[in-house]
Amino acid sequence: MTMATSDTTTRILLADDHALVRRGVRLILEGEPDLTVVAEADDGADALVKAREHRPDLAVLDIAMPRLTGLQAARELSRLQPEVRILILTMYDNEQYFFEALKAGACGYVLKSVADRDLLEACRAAMRDEPFLYPGAVSALIRDYLDRARSGDAPQTRTITDREEEILKLVAEGHTSQEIAGMLVISAKTVERHRANLLQKLGLRDRLELTRYAIRVGLIEP
Repeated sequence: MTMATSDTTTRILLADDHALVRRGVRLILEGEPDLTVVAEADDGADALVKAREHRPDLAVLDIAMPRLTGLQAARELSRLQPEVRILILTMYDNEQYFFEALKAGACGYVLKSVADRDLLEACRAAMRDEPFLYPGAVSALIRDYLDRARSGDAPQTRTITDREEEILKLVAEGHTSQEIAGMLVISAKTVERHRANLLQKLGLRDRLELTRYAIRVGLIEP
């Protein structure tokens, strides 16, 4: 069910931690009579709050944001408000992020470098329940399918849980166990247990190595 202001207007939540980027994207979107930005967020957690408040038709999420990444926010938004379509808008032409975006529930993946060309088409495709993929992503999908068909491999499963990923990101951002416990409304002992599990699963030794790993997989920016 959509919550549009009219039959033809798409209400959009825009989330990016750079105000200048949000301003530029908003100009692109609001230059069109059928698109309107009803809320902005500067991190993934704020995006979830704004989505609950404004009930948008479409969420446009950056990948690299504080507190929750766009991918983490997309997973949570898909669970909480499955009627909201999701686009990932990113500077990363990266196959791993692209496949993670699809798994997180996104229906499109748009590169910031060509947002002026692709974003409007992606928004309208999303509202038609059609996927939007840039050419490199299409090639990645085909290559992945062919590789799996040749090898007979099943899709890889995630090595860490969504909760462990949340804690990994917050640890890498420098938060203490007590702070993380407060943010996630769990006990500090539970945070420590998750952190120990992360170190064991990933074969890492300490916070520094966790931070390097988080940068490598795109949870935080270097």
